[in-house]
Amino acid sequence: MKKYTYSAKKTDNQDHWFLVDAEGAVLGRLASAIAGRLRGKHNPLFSPHVDTGDSIVVINAEKIVLTGNKWDQKTYYRHSGYMGGLKAITAKKLLVKRPEDIILFAVRGMLPKNTLGRQMLKKLKVYSGSEHPHAAQKPETLSL
Repeated sequence: MKKYTYSAKKTDNQDHWFLVDAEGAVLGRLASAIAGRLRGKHNPLFSPHVDTGDSIVVINAEKIVLTGNKWDQKTYYRHSGYMGGLKAITAKKLLVKRPEDIILFAVRGMLPKNTLGRQMLKKLKVYSGSEHPHAAQKPETLSL
């Protein structure tokens, strides 16, 4: 009798779609729950080297909540690649400009920093309003 540990394969995963409403949700708590679902940590077949996660659709991203003074103090940076090209934007300004990016940046920071993490991030769809184009996938509502 062979004794071995089962390791999941890419073909073992049945991709489910979930719909998450971000209205009134705290950013960090929402992002960690979404990152766990994208990785597949809830799945009994979870293997750290295989994508066993689900697809997530997040709606109402503009109604996310940040605690404390983070709206004014939390800063997002990007660099153009040129000298002196560091640009900064606060969370309050980013909410007005691109509210989807606040959730996207938070979840990206919680995923692995490799090709597998980038593949998992592609399964996250974030929309600022309550409408989304993924009705054909029949996403199940997920309360976090």
